[in-house]
Amino acid sequence: MRRRMTATAFAPNLTLKAVGDDVSQKWHGAVTDEIGGLIRVYKDGHVERPNIVPFVSSALPQELGVTSTDMVVDKFTNVWARVYVPNHVQNQLVPLIVYFHGGGFCVGSAGWNCYHEFLAKLALKVNCVIMSVNYRLAPENPLPAAYDDGFKALTWLGQRLQGASSEWWMRQCDFSRVFLAGDSAGANVAHHLATRLASNNGTKLKAVNSLCFKGAILIQPFFGGEARTESEKRTPQPPGSALTVAASDTYWRLALPRGSSRDHPWCNPLKQDKRSGCNLEKLRVLPRTLVCISERDILRDRNVEYCEALAKAGNVVECIVYDGVGHAFQVLSKSNTAQARALEMMSHVRAFVHR
Repeated sequence: MRRRMTATAFAPNLTLKAVGDDVSQKWHGAVTDEIGGLIRVYKDGHVERPNIVPFVSSALPQELGVTSTDMVVDKFTNVWARVYVPNHVQNQLVPLIVYFHGGGFCVGSAGWNCYHEFLAKLALKVNCVIMSVNYRLAPENPLPAAYDDGFKALTWLGQRLQGASSEWWMRQCDFSRVFLAGDSAGANVAHHLATRLASNNGTKLKAVNSLCFKGAILIQPFFGGEARTESEKRTPQPPGSALTVAASDTYWRLALPRGSSRDHPWCNPLKQDKRSGCNLEKLRVLPRTLVCISERDILRDRNVEYCEALAKAGNVVECIVYDGVGHAFQVLSKSNTAQARALEMMSHVRAFVHR
């Protein structure tokens, strides 16, 4: 059986190195799929991922004023989460953001240092608790594994809240203000969880009935489609870009169920699909949605179209475009422009959450 994968490429300031060698090919057969420097998949399903982004522990500098800890969500599937709590919230309840990292469903981790730094700062800036979920990756676990793990994390959260063994950090959370969030593939996960929650008794399900979901925060959501958009055709991407059209096509071809096109609803939620029952006029998500878009991202037009479709279906949606930056700038770029835009994004998320 052929394995499937999705992934994203990363920023030019990262040193991409080749993975695999003659020994690997001898034992595992020919390379069937590869994203240079990120992942290589062999004929027998063996997968290699180089550590181009450092994995770090939950430790944070004391002067930052944020405490972080890791916990197991499901020991059988190895789903876990890292939580960020600003130290100054000890005597107050603050909103909870459940966050899903990017990486095209194939690479990435809640333990990557770029996410660790970004989410610690975001928790402090927004004045909230953040639960960053580490879900299973493709090609070993193709879609819908990431969606299932996301819902499992929400179920676990509700069960822990209802039980007597709630975690210490839960005592700081206002569970009447819960938000789903993520970037790139993680934003795709957040979208699909939002539609699932919205289609079952408003924003509540029995498994998570202690949680009240107030909205979703989607940062450069990773969508696709068979027809090319103008931004896909005409947005130049420098070498080492965080996402290219060729890479995106590969990710989706390998992530989706075998034989599916990029108009599958997991990839293209705006495509009218008789099999999936997708109806744009009835597209429902959570009460409010914030979509953060990068001007130089090949996904720009798809993200704008997504906002327009949500609004047309009667949803409350905010769409913000960040000038001069590309895909995943907030976690991968250290340029002055990217750092300034990242601070703007944090301010917009704070305003959205506390509105």
